[in-house]
Amino acid sequence: MPQPDNTNTIFHLAADFINHTNRHIFLTGKAGTGKTTFLKYIKEHTRKNTVVIAPTGVAAINAGGVTMHSFFQLPFGPFIPGTKRGFSGDNTTDKHTLFRNIRFTSDKKALLQEMELLIIDEVSMVRCDMLDAMDQILRYFRNKPLLPFGGVQVLYIGDLFQLPPVVPEAEWQILREYYNSGFFFDAKVVEQVPPLYIELKKIYRQNEAEFIEVLNRVRNSEITAEDLQVLNRRYHPQFTGEGGQFIVLTTHNRKADEINAGRLAAMPGPVYKFEGKIDGEFSDKALPTEMVLQLKPGAQVMFLKNDIAEPRRYYNGKITTVKSINDSQISVILADSNEELFLEKETWRNIRYTFNKENDSIEEEELGSFTQFPIRLAWAITIHKSQGLTFEKAIIDAGYAFAPGQVYVALSRCTSLEGLVLHSRINFSSIKTDLQVMDFAQKETAANELVVLLEIERKVFWAGSMLRVFDWYRLQTTLRSHMAWLQDRKLPDLDGPLQLSRQLIGKAEEMQEVSTRFCQQLQTLLDNAVQTGEPGLMEHRVSKAIAYFTEAIYEGLIRPLRQHAAGIKPDAKWKKYLAQLSGLEGDFWAKLQSIWEASYGDMTFNKGLKDYSLLREEVAKVLPPPAKKKKAEVGSSRKGTLELFLGGKSLKEIAALRQLAESTIESHLMQCVNAGELELERFVSKEKINIILPHIKELGATAAGPVKERLGAVASYAEIRAVQQHYMRTSEVK
Repeated sequence: MPQPDNTNTIFHLAADFINHTNRHIFLTGKAGTGKTTFLKYIKEHTRKNTVVIAPTGVAAINAGGVTMHSFFQLPFGPFIPGTKRGFSGDNTTDKHTLFRNIRFTSDKKALLQEMELLIIDEVSMVRCDMLDAMDQILRYFRNKPLLPFGGVQVLYIGDLFQLPPVVPEAEWQILREYYNSGFFFDAKVVEQVPPLYIELKKIYRQNEAEFIEVLNRVRNSEITAEDLQVLNRRYHPQFTGEGGQFIVLTTHNRKADEINAGRLAAMPGPVYKFEGKIDGEFSDKALPTEMVLQLKPGAQVMFLKNDIAEPRRYYNGKITTVKSINDSQISVILADSNEELFLEKETWRNIRYTFNKENDSIEEEELGSFTQFPIRLAWAITIHKSQGLTFEKAIIDAGYAFAPGQVYVALSRCTSLEGLVLHSRINFSSIKTDLQVMDFAQKETAANELVVLLEIERKVFWAGSMLRVFDWYRLQTTLRSHMAWLQDRKLPDLDGPLQLSRQLIGKAEEMQEVSTRFCQQLQTLLDNAVQTGEPGLMEHRVSKAIAYFTEAIYEGLIRPLRQHAAGIKPDAKWKKYLAQLSGLEGDFWAKLQSIWEASYGDMTFNKGLKDYSLLREEVAKVLPPPAKKKKAEVGSSRKGTLELFLGGKSLKEIAALRQLAESTIESHLMQCVNAGELELERFVSKEKINIILPHIKELGATAAGPVKERLGAVASYAEIRAVQQHYMRTSEVK
């Protein structure tokens, strides 16, 4: 990615807070100040185990993360921080009923325990109750009920002056008893630990001083009569923008679709269709462009990706014109340079996070992907979908259907006043900024305060990292899991393994007791170091502790395990057990290494200590290497679903067993139908096929959306797609 602006002091201060402290941060800024750039920079440069979530599928794909509902298995109804006694129905959840429908695997629990940084993108659209639900889930599964988010650092990214959270009136009648508003900052956990409010100031999208000042006053609901005059000079209700690469920003999907379809139909020549490809799992709702892209030469389109070349020839949202098309290739002409550019298909990934125990890191596993040309028709787009995009020429056609923040979102997409046209006048009543948002914005921290606070928080972070080095919870959990695993095995002689397991658990508990007493002394020394900047006796005490625990780990855990393993014949009956021992020994060495590398800032504590690391070379002679977990193949997930389905399980039962949403299970079965692995009528009943098929024949077999709109709840997207694909295949054969 392009390197961030080195002159942007706030950007780099915020990055230092993320990388070198444990403070929760709210990173905001006006449109075009680089919030997305900041997110990508942190993802690529932080050493912390990081997870990125967003409130919608499209936002999650754009951020390179996952939806918050899928990651946390959040309820779809309201979550209340009190008790739900007195509320009827099953749609409401409280902290006592929250975990009834959560089915995390052991791997997912390990991931949650090792997560260090949670990034929430587009946080302006995140509801307060959902944030409190995430907080409760992390406290519970990290076994840290008194720590907000279970001790995980949270980076909130978004602009509260843009699109707000959606809270249906019926749900707000329940939530209003507990919350002042639906915004994330009114969550109980945010009241408990308010994030540091950091605002990016440097605007990269606009460079006209007058336009920037007007936008600022629109954003803050401080607009003047003179500002309205400046904006309404751009009022030209009959202007169509034809031939000028203007894009219409409107409030409704239907209006945008009608404009795009109408302009395309009015052009001469045949329509070329390019079908996207979904591999594995990829939600319909997260598609960044149409599944079937319909184009003609001369069509106006926009890019949906940033150019990775330097200098950049295009960016996400840049308008361009299709020059030529053949069956497999599209070329566009760039207006500013008249350069012809041949497009290549791009791939968007649908991921999930997994924890790699060997590397002690959170990694991304690809569940599926969507491949298509990175463009879409761009005569019109909704204001909602335009968030984050930049346009040089735009027609704002919003009428009077403005939600809070929509005027600002629409206006701030434009790079200049010159490229802005209004189809409806803007007046004082159109400018709506929530007063609670205005109040929260007063909590911004000044840059000079950030510099001072960073130095303090950095030392607090060092102290917390030091204390975690001497925590034995994870190792104790691993040893207890090994004991439970042993009791389910049928080994030739179980007494020896059980005796070793009890010995190792006892030694780990003994070290935990010593560690608890030591950490009480260490906390006092660390507090003094934070306040005075002087280490005092810390170097001496920590060096002694490292010497003690290094010997205790090697002599009390590693040596007994290796001696025990050396007496076992490596035949088939003991193969899995020896692999377990190898994994345990790897955990012991990792713990020893973390203690050996303990530091406080630049200060290290292992000078002059006996180095056991050379003995690691002997391990391979005694134990086989731990078995590596095979990476899941794309498509293997659907095969697991198919096996359960053919075995007689219902969709609901499969979803519960596989800990996936029913819509995902449906998607798996649809893919099986398309691949010829499952007969259509096993997935969709004859009666439902007879209902769906006439609409497909009338509306066309390429897009599920229009058919779904007609049928409503009668059929799911997956069922419609399965019938569509079957219809197209049989038509081709005929």
